[in-house]
Amino acid sequence: MIHFGTDGWRAVISDTFTFNNLRSVTQAIADAVASDSWLNGEVSGLKPDAKTMVVGFDTRFLSDRYAVETARVLTANGYKVFLAQADAPTPAISFAVRNLNAIAGIMITASHNAPRYNGVKLKAAFGGSASPEQCRKVEIYLNDNETLGRGPNVMEYEMARQSNQLVRFNPIPAYSEHLRKLINFDKIADNPQRIVVDSMYGSGRGVIRSVLQGSGCEVYEVRGDMNPGFGGVHPEPISRYLGALAGAISMGYGNFGLATDGDADRIGAMDERGNFVDPHKIMALALRYLVEKRGLSGSVVRTVSTTRMIDRLAKKYGLTLYETPVGFNHIADHMLKDDILIGGEESGGISFKGHIPEGDGVIMGLLMVEMVAEYGVPLHELVDNLLNEVGPAYYERKDIRLGHPVSKEKMTTYLRDQAPAEIGGEKVLQVSVVDGVKYIMSDDSWLLIRPSGTEPVLRVYAEGRTNEMVKALLGYGETVAHSVM
Repeated sequence: MIHFGTDGWRAVISDTFTFNNLRSVTQAIADAVASDSWLNGEVSGLKPDAKTMVVGFDTRFLSDRYAVETARVLTANGYKVFLAQADAPTPAISFAVRNLNAIAGIMITASHNAPRYNGVKLKAAFGGSASPEQCRKVEIYLNDNETLGRGPNVMEYEMARQSNQLVRFNPIPAYSEHLRKLINFDKIADNPQRIVVDSMYGSGRGVIRSVLQGSGCEVYEVRGDMNPGFGGVHPEPISRYLGALAGAISMGYGNFGLATDGDADRIGAMDERGNFVDPHKIMALALRYLVEKRGLSGSVVRTVSTTRMIDRLAKKYGLTLYETPVGFNHIADHMLKDDILIGGEESGGISFKGHIPEGDGVIMGLLMVEMVAEYGVPLHELVDNLLNEVGPAYYERKDIRLGHPVSKEKMTTYLRDQAPAEIGGEKVLQVSVVDGVKYIMSDDSWLLIRPSGTEPVLRVYAEGRTNEMVKALLGYGETVAHSVM
């Protein structure tokens, strides 16, 4: 069974993620994109070429081969396909969709997931993730084709090349030119930085370094070579996977570090002392910088699992704040319709005004470089100053596996109706059901419990003013989990 969800399709290589299944998924995408209602609800003013599509891929095992097969199916269905010459970041492919006026794009990647996985991300004409409605349409065609026994159309690679239906291209130059319009390289050149970049063997490799060429910055890259197994770790820029970055900083190769995930749509950072700077702090630092140093304005959007430091900053600056369910597609909805200054989620997908509505680890890494250059102080001082202003904020997340599946709807109702009066000595002032159930405390600490819709797991997120409060919040979440096991 293939489930094409709102984040596309992801599966284990050679188990479910096979060439045959990929061709079937691509055929369903080709059918869905060709349907009359495909562009319903997309951005007004965009008039993409209905027969042009973009295909990109990351550094995973067989991703380049999977991308070729994807292109062969699309060309056989009458599309002109721009296929990346080499692995590239997801945001670079998303930008190419918009830049080339394509109707859609396909990225072969499993993002931050373990090396054994690969996947398909579907991109819309505006340069961000396809909508849930568009993804549902793909799944409908996938099921219909299977029921009718309709196999995929496939064109020979050389025939597609010779007929100009398939064009190999480099998405990086146009993407880099776009980034240069959004990042102030003059400020960076005025105070060049020494930086370590950890690409985690992903498709962001070399990109930040190349964009910073000529700025005066010294960029030392680790894990920037091709390694489809990602060195045996998840290519996710979180503290426990960044030993290589910490080691390079401790050896004096840079004054701070940046890390991008397997397809470079997420960002993490590390200060000169080897302390991990998580996406909560990165987004808060970026919001403060964009307002105070760049003088920008606009609304702010964050997911339900992202720090409330953002709320406190938005209130300080008089900016409207929107809270969305988890998933960057919800943030993108606001970025397409409203004047959004910055939008982001706790996993590290962040974007800001002027950019495509897509999480982008590369542009956020560059903004971090600009920020440190402008302030002229070490990254740890920027973080300390932020926490003194709108913190303290301690954060932790746990995924608790249950003994049996639970109904997400019933669990949410139970958690809402059985909300406690207090946790950790703080009163529960508000109960939110934007995505799961979120208890907001009197001191602005919060606990979010999200039942998974696909597996027997409770995702428990907690942010507190002290480590003790975080432990109390997580402890309550674990108690809830044990009560339903």
